[in-house]
Amino acid sequence: MLRIFLIIGFVLGSVPALAQDDLSVGYYYPEITSQETFTRVLGLDFKASAKLRSTFVTAITKSRFESPANPNYVIFAKGTQPQKLVIVALDDDVFKTLYRARAVLAQLSSNLRAGLFKDDENLRVAGTFYDLMQIMEFKTLVITDGENWSHKVLFSQ
Repeated sequence: MLRIFLIIGFVLGSVPALAQDDLSVGYYYPEITSQETFTRVLGLDFKASAKLRSTFVTAITKSRFESPANPNYVIFAKGTQPQKLVIVALDDDVFKTLYRARAVLAQLSSNLRAGLFKDDENLRVAGTFYDLMQIMEFKTLVITDGENWSHKVLFSQ
């Protein structure tokens, strides 16, 4: 009888660890099909906060919905300290492949160079969307077509 309780305890104790790995899988996006780690750290003296990350995501979302074109993807943050950024396609074409998704990230990088990064020569020339995620202390980015694939980027701190 004790052995049964130990086995049940072990199994139940293991489930939350697995489930906490990514509770958004199956709800916001399909299983992660590819993953990478972004390790470049620019060494800027900047302290991000949950409020700043939320404000950043809200500003991007607001600008996307104010655009005359229908938004073809959404951006939102998850977590109690919103440190996971999720980008989900809203149509079947924009993120049809990971390559198209990377092109959207490149466009976001270009917009950042002209905006947020404009005052720093190094960032204006080479800063990327991943750099901004790193600076703002996001831990992960998940980009997905919302149907078949999800790509996770881990940011080392």
